Amino acid sequence: MLSFTPAAIRLITYPGSTPDRDGTKRVTTVAHVFANSHKDQGTAAEHLAGEPASGHEQVVFCQDVRSGLKAIIGIYSTVLGPALGGTRFYPYDSEDEALADVLRLSSAMAYKNALAGLDLGGGKAVIIGDPAELKSEALLRAYGRFVESLGGRYITACDVGTRSEDMDIVARECRHVTGRTAPAGGAGDSSVLTALGVMHGMRAAAAHAWGSTSLEGRTVGVEGVGKVGHRLVTHLMEAGARVVICDVSSRAVDAVRTRHPQVRAVPDMAALVATDLDILAPCALGGALTDAAVGTMSAKIVCGAANNQLAHPGIEKLLADRGILYAPDYVVNAGGVIQVADELNGFNFERARAACERIFATTEKVFAIAETDGVPPSVAADRLAERRIADVGRLRGIWLR
Repeated sequence: MLSFTPAAIRLITYPGSTPDRDGTKRVTTVAHVFANSHKDQGTAAEHLAGEPASGHEQVVFCQDVRSGLKAIIGIYSTVLGPALGGTRFYPYDSEDEALADVLRLSSAMAYKNALAGLDLGGGKAVIIGDPAELKSEALLRAYGRFVESLGGRYITACDVGTRSEDMDIVARECRHVTGRTAPAGGAGDSSVLTALGVMHGMRAAAAHAWGSTSLEGRTVGVEGVGKVGHRLVTHLMEAGARVVICDVSSRAVDAVRTRHPQVRAVPDMAALVATDLDILAPCALGGALTDAAVGTMSAKIVCGAANNQLAHPGIEKLLADRGILYAPDYVVNAGGVIQVADELNGFNFERARAACERIFATTEKVFAIAETDGVPPSVAADRLAERRIADVGRLRGIWLR
């Protein structure tokens, strides 16, 4: 049973705020206060970074007892601008597990947004619970009020367990929301540009590995053919590639093969990596690239939409030792965040698509840095992101009247 300690959150009202009809004051700001028990017990934050929330600007614990809301918002950096990142709704086993996830995801978003060329920092939020059982209008609106209380420092969007329709509800209480439905003035389904961005990254990887951006005649294995994976398969077929797929959902596989009968399906990831492939595209859950998978795969490139594809940090060295080129996921799957970020200016698909095309050049640059510096592509990507954060972020120190 999860229980937020009373010290985990402090709600503060402006002195002039007026009570609602039930006699309680509306929450207008939230102080980021960790409970002493987190520090005393050695939390996930300490295990990750050596001290609670090290490197993060702000971590907010949010609770609304009546609706069942228990959420954590993590803001890693606002150096480039407001922190943008989705809201994950997931049944974590403990508060510490949820905290570890939000710390990891929010820092990753800072790097992803920087590499995508956005003037946005990195943040993320998690709502603890099973969305199938807990999600309600009241909970989402309560969550929206907590996001609003941060005054625009954090902009939320969809993630695992949340949809554009949920963001429409959050937006009834909060101005700092993106990823909304098209009828509500939003960008709609972000899988469109996520898949396109992966294609741009894949072409850059092909150019680096084989000297040509063409994927014609190449065999590509796609693990996970949900919204993004299905769209990626369509792009690959149009590019003349041969495609092999797997998915835990037979319905998802059938949907792809109904549209593209030439696509071959295999039972699972183990069968997919054992197939004679040129490129492997993980597009399902994270951690797909295990020691066993890398040890058996024939693919020369790994480039997919899934987040956190490496089962552990040592996997990238195993890939390099086997001569397999890894395109960092947070570089190539940035099309989705580019799409929802464009919504902040009044969504224009052509403008967002043009921004998404820059993923090709960014991926090329990452490979070039990796080769020059003799480091793995993920280290090169981190260096590129950190350089932009430092170079652009310092300009905020130039005083403007």
